[in-house]
Amino acid sequence: MLPPEQQSKPNPVVNTIQELGQTTVPSGESNIFCMTIIGQIEGHLILPPQNKTTKYEHLIPQLVAAEQNPRIEGILIILNTVGGDVEAGLAIAEMIASMSKPTVTVVIGGGHSIGVPIAVSSTYSIIAESATMTIHPVRMNGLFIGVPQTFEYIEKMQERVVRFVTSHSRISEEHFKELMFKQGELNRDIGTAVGGNDAVQYGLMDAVGGIGEAIAELNKLILSRKDMRAAASPGGMTQ
Repeated sequence: MLPPEQQSKPNPVVNTIQELGQTTVPSGESNIFCMTIIGQIEGHLILPPQNKTTKYEHLIPQLVAAEQNPRIEGILIILNTVGGDVEAGLAIAEMIASMSKPTVTVVIGGGHSIGVPIAVSSTYSIIAESATMTIHPVRMNGLFIGVPQTFEYIEKMQERVVRFVTSHSRISEEHFKELMFKQGELNRDIGTAVGGNDAVQYGLMDAVGGIGEAIAELNKLILSRKDMRAAASPGGMTQ
């Protein structure tokens, strides 16, 4: 056993794992920042302690820090999520989509529900062959007021998801809605479970692969961005 004075000292790595689910934060040691989105995406309500969650208020500052850090040249986002809060997921997706630096998402295991917009929000998206993405209509929990405005609100929120996914991928709105409202495939829900190869075939994701392919693609994007900046600089090449 460690001496009592060493046992009482907090371990920063352990604290970071417990709080953020990862061993490092954007520190400039590498030109690529890796961010993980796992479990259930927690939004405005705190989920029960037995749930494995990713808190969106933790991810947003990390993305801002990575965007501001001049030593970070690319962001790798790894997803294995069952979905979660719709607005929190869309907020994360919008943050990733609006970054000026190259981003690559990798779906390992699953990128379900509101994880779909996050998966397609990057510059380039990759999915493992064994991974799946569940596409289904927006669902809400809690007290409902049985008035037309409630259903209009849900419909508008659903349209936000559809518009975002179709504008950040190659899938058409008609095909995405067809997958969303398909009956008979999911046992207790409406929708479709899309595998890795099908996700690429439908135009939802860009390629089938894993971490190696993702890092290689991210390095290509970083190099391309450097070349474009060099060409645009006053002393750069001109056509």
